[in-house]
Amino acid sequence: MQEAPLTLAGVFRRAERLWPTKRIVTAGRSGPTRTDFGSWAERTRRLGGALDRLGVSDDGRVGTLAWNTARHLELYFAAPCSGRVLHTLNPRLFTDQLVYVVNHADDEVVFADRSLLGVFWPHVERMPRVRHVVVIDDGVGEVPDDPRVVDYEDLLRSAPSSALDQVRDERRAASMCYTSGTTGNPKGVVYSHRSVVLHSIGAMLADTLAVSEADVVLPVVPMFHANAWGLCQAAVMAGSDLVFPGADLSPAALAGLLVDERVTLAAGVPTIWMGVLEQLRGRDTSALTRIVCGGSAVPRSLSEAYRQQVGLPILQAWGMTETSPLASVARVRSELAGRSEEELADIRASQGLAVPGVELRIVDPATGAEAPWDGKSSGEIQVTGPWVAAAYYDDPRSSESFAPDGWLRTGDVATVSPEGYIHLVDRTKDVIKSGGEWISSVDLENEIMGHPAVAEAAVVAVPSDKWMERPVACVVLRPGASLTGEELVAWLSERVAKWWLPDEVLFIDEVPKTSVGKFSKKDLRSRFADLRLP
Repeated sequence: MQEAPLTLAGVFRRAERLWPTKRIVTAGRSGPTRTDFGSWAERTRRLGGALDRLGVSDDGRVGTLAWNTARHLELYFAAPCSGRVLHTLNPRLFTDQLVYVVNHADDEVVFADRSLLGVFWPHVERMPRVRHVVVIDDGVGEVPDDPRVVDYEDLLRSAPSSALDQVRDERRAASMCYTSGTTGNPKGVVYSHRSVVLHSIGAMLADTLAVSEADVVLPVVPMFHANAWGLCQAAVMAGSDLVFPGADLSPAALAGLLVDERVTLAAGVPTIWMGVLEQLRGRDTSALTRIVCGGSAVPRSLSEAYRQQVGLPILQAWGMTETSPLASVARVRSELAGRSEEELADIRASQGLAVPGVELRIVDPATGAEAPWDGKSSGEIQVTGPWVAAAYYDDPRSSESFAPDGWLRTGDVATVSPEGYIHLVDRTKDVIKSGGEWISSVDLENEIMGHPAVAEAAVVAVPSDKWMERPVACVVLRPGASLTGEELVAWLSERVAKWWLPDEVLFIDEVPKTSVGKFSKKDLRSRFADLRLP
C-alpha cells in the first residue's frame, strides 16, 4: 500500500476541488453573510501566505479568540495546512488562565474578533511571546492604536496565495486545545494531522454522527471548545453546507437559523437545547434530522421533550477534549429497536456505544480491576484510540491522568450494559457516598429536571455527621413556576430510592457554569461550604 500521509491539506484540497459551490453562512449583527467553499478556499490560501508574511515560525502556534464564523474556519485550515499549530482560545476562561494558556502554548500571533478584543488586550503585556494581534472586525468593540495590531482584511488583501502543502508528516501537530481548568491551570491537548483526519472520518460514519454531503451543519458548540467537536473538519471533508451562529447564541437566534437555513444537523450542550426548544414551538423543523448533544449528561426529560415536540429525540454523544472529543454516540442498535418507548428512552438517555476506533473499559478506582459490562457494576471510564491523547502538552500532571498501559483515565464514572451502552453515573469527584452507599448526582439531577416546574438542577454532596455525605439539590425554577422543597421531595420519592432523596432543596437564580457550559459544582460547593447536615 502507498504511504499517503493523513493530513488536513488533503481534506482542504478535496473541499476546494469537489465542493466550490457549497455554502457557508455566518450570522451577524446586520444579518447573515454568505460565501461558498471556493471563495473560502481562496481566502484560506492567502491567509497561509499572510502567516508567512507575519514571520510565524514553521511550527509556530497561532492563537484564535473568535466566535463560530467563516473567517474562523479559514484559520482552522490555514494554520495547520501551512505547518503551524492552531490554538483556539476560550474567552470564557478566567484572565489568569487565559494568560497562562497563551504563554504555555507559546502563541506567536493571536487572531481576535473585535468584540472579544477587550477580553485579551488589557493583558497583552503579560504575554511577551505574542508579536502580532490580528483583529477580525465583527462590528463592535474598541481597537487599540498599537503597531502590533493588524486588520484581518488588510492582511489578506496584501498577502500572496500559499500552496498549503507544507506538511508531510501526518503525526505533526495540527491544533491544540486546553481543558476548561476546573481544577488548577488548564491542560493542553495537541492533536496531530492524523488524529484529526481519522476523527473526521469517525464523525462521518453512519452509526456515529453520519455527517454527509447532504447535510446542513450548525455547530453551536464553540470552535474554541474541543474544535467544535470536530464538526468543522468533518463538514469540510464531507462537503456539508455550514451555518455559523457568530456571537449571538440566544435561543431565538439559534432557532431562527435552524428554521431559516434548513439545518439538518445541529450540535450543542444541554443548556443550549433547553432554551431553544420553546422557540421552535409551531415552526417548520422538518429539515432537522439530528440534534447532537454532549458536554454533560442529557436529561431524559429534555430528549423526550424534543421527541414529542420536534419529532426526533436528542442524539447524545460523549467525549472530552482529550478524545478529540467523539468517543461514544447513543444510537439504538437494530436488534433493540422493537423495545418499548420507555426502554428506548432509557437507551437514548445513555452515553451510547463506543464509536469505531475507540476502545473502552470501566475500572474500579479502588482496586484497579476492570468491572464487568453488566449494567450494574460501576467504574471509571478509561479509553484508548487513534484520536485519544497520550499525554498533556508539557505538563507533569500527565502521570495522574493516564493508566500505566497508556489508557486515558477520564474521571467519569459509568456502568456499561451487556449490549455496550455507557450510562454515566458521575464524575469521580462528584459522586456522593452516603453511609457507605453511592448516590449518582447525575441521575438525581436528571430526575429533578424531569419536574415540569424545574429549569435546571445541580446536586452536590454536603458533609453529614451521621452519613458522611448527603445530597443537596440546587434548583432553578422555570419563569412563573412555583414549587416548594417538600413538593419536590414528594415528587422524587416515587422515582428514586428513599436514601437518594436530597436532605435540602435550595432554590437559586442560576446554576453556575464552567467556561464550556457545564454545571460548575465546584462553585456550588464553595458557595455552600458552611452548610453541614446532622
